[in-house]
Amino acid sequence: MSAPVNRSIQCRLISALLAAGITATAGADDSSFAAVATLRNVSGEDIYNQICQGCHMSHGEGAVGAGHYPKLASDPTLASWRYVALTVLEGRNNMPAFSAPSQLEWDAPTLHLSDAQVADVVNYVRSHFGNSYRDRVTGDDVAKLAHPAAGATR
Repeated sequence: MSAPVNRSIQCRLISALLAAGITATAGADDSSFAAVATLRNVSGEDIYNQICQGCHMSHGEGAVGAGHYPKLASDPTLASWRYVALTVLEGRNNMPAFSAPSQLEWDAPTLHLSDAQVADVVNYVRSHFGNSYRDRVTGDDVAKLAHPAAGATR
């Protein structure tokens, strides 16, 4: 059984999201405080900078320390836009899914990306950091993929 998260920590997390240009909505009851954040009107580069670079680093070089965060720079696995999009939608190797509410044990703010936003960040990663994959994915392409992490909420 997990310990409840201190309300002060939750408020600081939401404040940080808001300061980063992310809008948040919250609901509270006697036992928990849940927040859902959604990026609005941002580019694929903005999404990368606000979400992805914390683990994959500013130049996509990845990191090893408290965890292993794979490099995205010059990464041949990015040749498949579907692989990248499904990784963003479903998560992979402890990376959270960005298509569905978080299944974390504590009520942390969760980010939900639209299919168009997933396409934007996929296009950004696949065309930066030494990657030169030029085929562009659209929100409609992403929408056609299975979204198993979203379950019945989709």
